[in-house]
Amino acid sequence: MSSPGPAATSASAAAAQAPVLDSWDCMLPGPPSRNNLGSADLSPSGLLAYPSGSSISIVDSRSMQLVTVLPMPPPSSPTSNNTTSSSSLSPFVTSVRWTPLTLPRDLVSSEPSSSHLLLAAADRQGRIALLDPRLRSPVLWFESDPPRLGVQDLCWVQARPDTYLLAAISGHSSLSLYNSTTGRCVWKYDASPEYLSCIRRDPFDARHLCVIGLKGFLLSITVLGDTQDDVMLKELQIKTDCTELQRLERDATGGGTSSSSSSPASIVFPLYNARFAFSPQWRFIMFVTFPRELVVFDLQYEAVLFSSPLPRGCGKFLDVLPDPNNELLYCAHLDGKLSTWRRKEGEQVHIMCSMEELMPSIGTSVPSPSVLAVIICQSDSTLLNVGKLYSDVPLPPFPDGDFDNPFDFCDESFYVCKTHLISISDDGKIWNWLSTAEGARDTQKEDTNLPVQGTNNIVSSIEGLSLEAGKQSRPVNGGRRFYSNSTISQADMSFKVSLVGQLQLLSSTVTMLAVPSPSLTATLARGGNLPAAAVPLVALGTHSGTIDVIDVSANAVAESFFVHSGTVRGLRWLGNSRLVSFSYSQANEKTGGYINRLVVTCLRSGLNRPFRVLQKPERAPIRALRASSSGRYLLILFRDAPVEVWAMTKNPIMLRSLALPFTVLEWTLPTVPKPVQNGPARPTSSSSLDHTTVVPEVASSPTTASSSDSKASDGSQDDTSESFAFALVNGALGVFEVHGRRIRDFRPKWPSSSFVTSDGLITAMAYRLPHVVMGDRAGNIRWWDVTTGQSSSFNTHREGIRRIKFSPVVAGDRSRGRVAVLFYDNTFSIFDLDSPDPLANSVLQPQFPGTLVLELDWLPLRTDKTDPLVLCIAGADSSFRLVEVNIIDKKLGFASQPRTVKERFRPIPLCSPILLPTPHALALRMILQLGVKPAWFNTCSTTLEKRPHQIPGTPSSCGDLRNYIVNLPSIGDPVVPELLLKVLEPYRKEGCILDDERAKLYAKVVNKGCAVRFAFAAAMFGETSEALFWLQLPCALDHLMKKLANKPLQKALPTTSPELEDTSKLSRLTIPATEKKDAFSLVNLRLMAFEQEELWENASERIPWHEKLEGEEAVQNRVHELVQVGNLEAAVSLLLSTHPESDYFYANALRAVALSSAVSKSLHELAVKVVAANMVRTDRSLSGTHLLCAVGRYQEACSQLQDAGCWTDAATLAATHLKGSDYARVLQRWAVHVLHTEHNIWRALIFYVAAGALQEALAALREAQQPDTAAMFILACREIHAEIVSELGNNSDDDDSSSSVKDKLHKLPGLDPENEDVIAVGEYYGQYQRKLVHFCMDSQPFSE
Repeated sequence: MSSPGPAATSASAAAAQAPVLDSWDCMLPGPPSRNNLGSADLSPSGLLAYPSGSSISIVDSRSMQLVTVLPMPPPSSPTSNNTTSSSSLSPFVTSVRWTPLTLPRDLVSSEPSSSHLLLAAADRQGRIALLDPRLRSPVLWFESDPPRLGVQDLCWVQARPDTYLLAAISGHSSLSLYNSTTGRCVWKYDASPEYLSCIRRDPFDARHLCVIGLKGFLLSITVLGDTQDDVMLKELQIKTDCTELQRLERDATGGGTSSSSSSPASIVFPLYNARFAFSPQWRFIMFVTFPRELVVFDLQYEAVLFSSPLPRGCGKFLDVLPDPNNELLYCAHLDGKLSTWRRKEGEQVHIMCSMEELMPSIGTSVPSPSVLAVIICQSDSTLLNVGKLYSDVPLPPFPDGDFDNPFDFCDESFYVCKTHLISISDDGKIWNWLSTAEGARDTQKEDTNLPVQGTNNIVSSIEGLSLEAGKQSRPVNGGRRFYSNSTISQADMSFKVSLVGQLQLLSSTVTMLAVPSPSLTATLARGGNLPAAAVPLVALGTHSGTIDVIDVSANAVAESFFVHSGTVRGLRWLGNSRLVSFSYSQANEKTGGYINRLVVTCLRSGLNRPFRVLQKPERAPIRALRASSSGRYLLILFRDAPVEVWAMTKNPIMLRSLALPFTVLEWTLPTVPKPVQNGPARPTSSSSLDHTTVVPEVASSPTTASSSDSKASDGSQDDTSESFAFALVNGALGVFEVHGRRIRDFRPKWPSSSFVTSDGLITAMAYRLPHVVMGDRAGNIRWWDVTTGQSSSFNTHREGIRRIKFSPVVAGDRSRGRVAVLFYDNTFSIFDLDSPDPLANSVLQPQFPGTLVLELDWLPLRTDKTDPLVLCIAGADSSFRLVEVNIIDKKLGFASQPRTVKERFRPIPLCSPILLPTPHALALRMILQLGVKPAWFNTCSTTLEKRPHQIPGTPSSCGDLRNYIVNLPSIGDPVVPELLLKVLEPYRKEGCILDDERAKLYAKVVNKGCAVRFAFAAAMFGETSEALFWLQLPCALDHLMKKLANKPLQKALPTTSPELEDTSKLSRLTIPATEKKDAFSLVNLRLMAFEQEELWENASERIPWHEKLEGEEAVQNRVHELVQVGNLEAAVSLLLSTHPESDYFYANALRAVALSSAVSKSLHELAVKVVAANMVRTDRSLSGTHLLCAVGRYQEACSQLQDAGCWTDAATLAATHLKGSDYARVLQRWAVHVLHTEHNIWRALIFYVAAGALQEALAALREAQQPDTAAMFILACREIHAEIVSELGNNSDDDDSSSSVKDKLHKLPGLDPENEDVIAVGEYYGQYQRKLVHFCMDSQPFSE
């Protein structure tokens, strides 16, 4: 996948059909459901994306804060005017997947883009889009031929070094590959009658992906290019019990579900899941879960290695999640539980060792919410590796606190491993869990000679020649190692899961919306003399009975109250600190009637206080609530029953009952502020308002809603009384005034008789003195001035009107007659009743894009006339949105012009560097690479009290900022670092660069060398493969230095037991590298394995897994494995066990004779070579290599294996038998294959370095257009090389041998400062730096 091409331009133009998108500054999604198919994806940089209804939520997984919400645009259909119509609703989003692209660094030849933040999303109607979270709109629509089939799952697969294809499962059996530049489908496959369920990419080969079906059908696909002929396909089958699925199929067929063929498998069978995941440690191994079975499958052997039924007492399997750092499996279950499985040592057998609840029983509603998805955090695993390898403290444990866990604590046990998991439930909660494996340290078994970082005390030999050696502690080039299996027993480990974070979003389907608009009397009644503050809160009633209080300044749920056991059917504010709500339920069938429940909720105390509690059911249910602006009075409307008037004191009191046939009732809104004029004016009659208002004398037209009559002054009403307007069934209107316990007629000036018509029942009303605005079921809008009797009306030519809401006004507003009107068809419009023709100047929103509008109201937070009007909208998709309505040239409109947006309040800074503007993100990456003093991260913002400094030092914004750079590099422009620090200063001040835990880790490793800084910078931006490359680079260079010094490399594990040899001087150098692996070591570094010992160990550990497999093909593969590791005796024994009637008998017998014979006779050697050549010619290449091994032709055998595509096998064979330049040739050829065929540049670079081909590695980085990485590669190699030479001189006892070795290691081959390529890299890096500075200066700082 490259940057979007021409097709993206036209697609994004089509997506621009909804200009409102640009003005959505706030949106909260509704809760996800099973209609979203449990989809979620966590990017390597820590951004969680998951669908909620028809929207996609993006959450920062570390701070558990909502970043943004992306509404999926509704389907569009062309109209006669060559425009697009979006009259349909947005379907459910069913799958999301982050792009695998990393930060674009080719700034010299192209502009910076946000291609690294693109998100692929698909929905129930088969549409697939590429979304840009920064633009909040699609940049590319993928083509979809009718009939459109709902999408089950998405996955990216690499076709070329710069091109990714998007794989999609559509319907229940269709698989497609799409070009991500053009959006066109390049390949299709139909697997009918299978039900395809899950698709994943191989972490060891980005060209390879697999698809699993509900019945065990398995597709293995390798993509070699971006055309139809470049796709290689293999069909496999995993045997599983399908009895339950067959029964479900019969039920679905019997139910007459005609849409089952076009629906994804998870729609047809929502509780029957098949999921799989590739092992991050072992190639060809995949873990599969069917509803009642866990399977370990070997793709190389095409056989099941292990199968376990569903543990007793557990719900069906939902998903399987392998731990990225440890030999552990996490299995999610449908009943909300999480089981942990560990691999049995020496076998591919997994044992369940713990079961935890992911849905706590305390504090949850009944029935308990369902867990929809569980995902494992890969983003922290690489940083954990950095901490383990380079931190000064012994790891594990962490004596100074857990840098992943916000709660620091210590006890007698210590952490062997820590893994973060995130679960998503259907009540709108995102749960952050920390899974830990704890154990007590066995001090009697500890090695007393454990090395310490910075010393040279290391083990000097490799002990043991059999598989038992795997239990010993293996020496490494660095001074770090971990407790091996002899120190930490897996059986003694205790596993537990702890909740460390939670994000609460909307909990259920929204049914009601309420906005506070407190009046002056809301405070006067409490004895104060200042107006009540308008709080930035919005209350939402939900279907589940909860009330969610939204803080619109933070775009977050401030509080959630579980108030009712049923649907909240009415909700109103009482002032700005209390809520009143109601629900009702039907009584039993015998007695009939309704049980009404009214509750007052105090936001300060969180207490729910019921009132009007009756012992018996009532005849009529409550229809609506109407609370006065002061919160002192409440009207309770019943269906076909009198209206009750209540005084909402501490103990509410019913004042009286009004037995009139009301249709609508509305209290007056707070009075309109009046600006002070320079001209003559008279004060209001109310002395309590003398500090705020005087009334201007302005002429008015009788057609306008704002009258200038002196009677329009609000002083005619008592400040301690409040009034409400009403309409009766017969169309009559009236206004009542409530003062204390008295209710009296307001005696308004009535409009003309022609105003009251019988053509439509009044269904909606809004009242703000002196105007009453009404709407009826015929679509007419009328307004009436209660002080002058002036009135007017017009027809909207729409369906009936359900809600009318006055917009808030401030001093200086030209119009006070703007209203939002919600129609019964769930569309809305905005009218200015002060205009001569309100209908012509209206802003008509036929439908809010993609969803219907259930409720709306204005947000009363305007303080200046330049502030935009903001509408609060509750959508039918359970979302809550704010829509800005700006006044442009005296006209209303949904404006998208640029303006200064107030920064959203956040409880803690959002430290997600990947969200920075691309130039600023690249600047931070460069600063982290060059090394900055930890004190620079200390913030001086107002958040200091929330984030006390844990790093010594106080930063200063003035002076020479280059003092913060640890070491100015010898390559590039020395002025650039200071400029970049200035660019990043706004982020540093707000503390949103690194959180405290990561800043502490950076402080520990910043002086450990440039390689670890490069690894840290790569891990911060989610570039895992690059980070692993930097972690392995010191070990690879050490391997190269041994070869250049002509020091004999230790053979991995020979077939006989030689005496232990002394370790060379180079092996004693303190260079961090990986340790002997066990279940809790840095196993994900196996992806970069190149050392002979590690390759041999990986191959040897696989052998016992396949001992119980039967079949001739399995025997041939087992013989091949034994020959690779040099165990010829076992191979001969296995070959001689072949049955005489087998087709393989003669070939096996020949190989057995050859392998068991001596290797000294030249004739025997020649004969074997001829037979081997014949076997290769007849496609028996593996057998031919065995014969070559029998006569000692290991180099030729490796070449044959590489020609046959067995690259790992060839490397294992070379690690067993070759050394020096022979082994280097195998590695270098492997590197060429990995780079040009598998497109994995970081893995190829490690092989190049280990083979001594540093110039080829540098050329690969230049070809990949990564100028910064190429320069950093040169710096890292030079620094590590200097350390090696320096340590060699310090540790040498023999001056002559030391000087001879130093002469050989004086220069790195291919990286001499005089080398033309090295000079070119330095010049290009300087050009890249200067270009980056220009882009940074042109970009405005922002974090979202």
